[in-house]
Amino acid sequence: MLKTTPLNAAHRALNARMVDFGGWDMPLNYGSQIEEHHAVRRDAGMFDVSHMLAIDVHGAGAREFLRRALANNVDKLREPGRALYTCMLNRGGGVIDDLIVYFFGEDRFRLVVNAGRAETDLAWLESLEPSAGVAPTIRPRHDLAMVAVQGPHAQERLWQALPQARALTEALPSFHAAQLGESLLARTGYTGEDGFELMLPAAQAQAQWQRFLDCGVKPCGLGARDTLRLEAGMNLWGQEMDESVSPLDAGLAWTVDLASARDFVGKSALLAHPPRRQLLGLVLVERGGVLRRHQKVATAQGEGEVTSGTFSPTLECSIALARLPLGVEPGAPVQVAVRDKQLAAKVVQPPFVRKGRILVKLVN
Repeated sequence: MLKTTPLNAAHRALNARMVDFGGWDMPLNYGSQIEEHHAVRRDAGMFDVSHMLAIDVHGAGAREFLRRALANNVDKLREPGRALYTCMLNRGGGVIDDLIVYFFGEDRFRLVVNAGRAETDLAWLESLEPSAGVAPTIRPRHDLAMVAVQGPHAQERLWQALPQARALTEALPSFHAAQLGESLLARTGYTGEDGFELMLPAAQAQAQWQRFLDCGVKPCGLGARDTLRLEAGMNLWGQEMDESVSPLDAGLAWTVDLASARDFVGKSALLAHPPRRQLLGLVLVERGGVLRRHQKVATAQGEGEVTSGTFSPTLECSIALARLPLGVEPGAPVQVAVRDKQLAAKVVQPPFVRKGRILVKLVN
């Protein structure tokens, strides 16, 4: 039986097209995926992301435990409410998962991990030996729901639907969070637009979802979430990275702290194996197909592979992320095998779109 979020009945009441997403019954769209995509780029849309798991790490030794567990350095987190994007690595340097860690105090952190990796992540964290014999408490928060409100008007819609949030979020910087009673408001997201991710008690989720609807926030499904994140150049576990892929080959070197003396799981493997590939963007120049995962890319430096591809509603052409040989540079012409054809594409530096602005040059 598929798992359901606390908002499942709300999706069905809106006649959402429901699909099996990694064992979860989730909305693909509520009618037009392209309209949902444009709502986030131009106004405000919301996503049920309650299938993701919050994991609280608290108690003595919490910071030291995460210093070893995460590839990015939690020593960067000194201001309560600040967040950090990072990966958890296996001992071979592959990506177990990518996640966000929130800091609330020396003994209070929260991780938010991907739905399809939640059980693996939790088991991996629980398997790690505590530092200096001090083991923090690791608590999965199955009692929470999560709603992401994203878009250029997300802030004003949030204030309409949750007036008490205004004082907390008016000056809240990106990648920071504020606590509102039992809820957490984080200025984070997966769309390339401004917005907030609201973590709240599951029992309050349907009422809050309805308040957002009443304020004109458009419900959006997994389809729009994927086209938005791809335009924003954001990685997806299982496509741009997995347990066999180094973050250095997945465009995530900026999330890995190799400079400090701090040791972490996977560090020695990364130091022993420098990058062999790079993650760049592609724009399809020639008509006749759509860029999709696993398509081969012919470059002057050798063969690469598309990791994620789609038709971009904002650019009105096909785009992709691709793992390419070192030495390939933005602007280079390449050929992509689309079915039985070799189609011309151009290498670009992602992101393609951020905050409503197209950032790549589409024609030479």
